[in-house]
Amino acid sequence: MTAELTLSWRLGDGPTAAEHELAAWPHPVTREWAWGDGRGTGARVCILDSGVEEGHPRVGPVQGAYAVREGPDGELTVVEDTEGDVCGHGTACASIIRSLAPDCEIFSVRVLGLGYFGSGEALLAGLRWALAQNFDVINMSLSTTKPEVARELYHLADVAYFRRNVIVASAHNIPIESFPWRFASVISVGSHRGSDPELLVHNPAPPVEFFARGDQVPVGWLNGGHMVCSGNSFATPHVSGMCARILGAHRGLTPYQVKTLLHLIAANVTEGT
Repeated sequence: MTAELTLSWRLGDGPTAAEHELAAWPHPVTREWAWGDGRGTGARVCILDSGVEEGHPRVGPVQGAYAVREGPDGELTVVEDTEGDVCGHGTACASIIRSLAPDCEIFSVRVLGLGYFGSGEALLAGLRWALAQNFDVINMSLSTTKPEVARELYHLADVAYFRRNVIVASAHNIPIESFPWRFASVISVGSHRGSDPELLVHNPAPPVEFFARGDQVPVGWLNGGHMVCSGNSFATPHVSGMCARILGAHRGLTPYQVKTLLHLIAANVTEGT
């Protein structure tokens, strides 16, 4: 099953040119303008991971919990889930997102099992389902090295881009080729060693586009617990939280516009220009 997308290739199809007119952004763009009250109100964030522990002190309510399971016919499907997090990784990501965008809505799709392992097919099934739900932000603190999975991931990342679903993807922790973070249609994230959770650094030499806090990060863990973790997996939800804040303040921005705003508010970009 492949996600479908209908595109209009001419401005004359549908809305008029006047309806396509965009509001001017301020000059320079400031963080205060970029994310308004900074709480992510109304933004819907989906975490593709190991599940999320609902009610965790660092996470709070989870608006929807789902898991990829094999159905009676052998096909993978997404069903409601009550098992929660099976290894802690997803809860850690959720706790970071919640700390940056406290009023966003969090949804979980479990595609990983014990030992942080999962199949490429489960990842694809979870992402297809997430796109069908039209989430504003999809956090993917995971990747695959399988070429056969990468081809379909590439297509789904493009579908997300054109549907205005922002995918924020973690770069691999070691220098190997993996996906989807290498795709230009997603926001790719690596980690820096700073302690400021809002310190965002733009990388002028992609494929990694942004660096966020990913070293010695305090996070929520299983059974209401806490951990200190390091890695690109934990930098990524910092950027997802920032995206939720942007989309809470400016509904309807495209992934291109969100990425542009992130660039303009990065610490190493002069005066948001």
